[in-house]
Amino acid sequence: MAKRRQYSAEFKAKVALAAIRGDETVAELASRYQIHPNVIAKWKRMALDNLTDVFRRGLSADSLDREAEKRRNSSRLCDHRFAGVARSVQGPN
Repeated sequence: MAKRRQYSAEFKAKVALAAIRGDETVAELASRYQIHPNVIAKWKRMALDNLTDVFRRGLSADSLDREAEKRRNSSRLCDHRFAGVARSVQGPN
């Protein structure tokens, strides 16, 4: 039996946000990310349903800024690691 794929919360948020933006159809997103359209629709619905919780919790601007900074640093780290892998695969110039 095939094992279910697991996705990180960051990836789900990225796909859900893309679906909310509406720049691409759910079918186009499904094709790009290789995910069933129903899964994307579910993530979009979950994101919209839970959006009010962000404001209900009374999160401070500082804590939101810290979280955003963590995500940016994590993204930079991943980009840096990917660049290193790409260089090692390509070999010396």
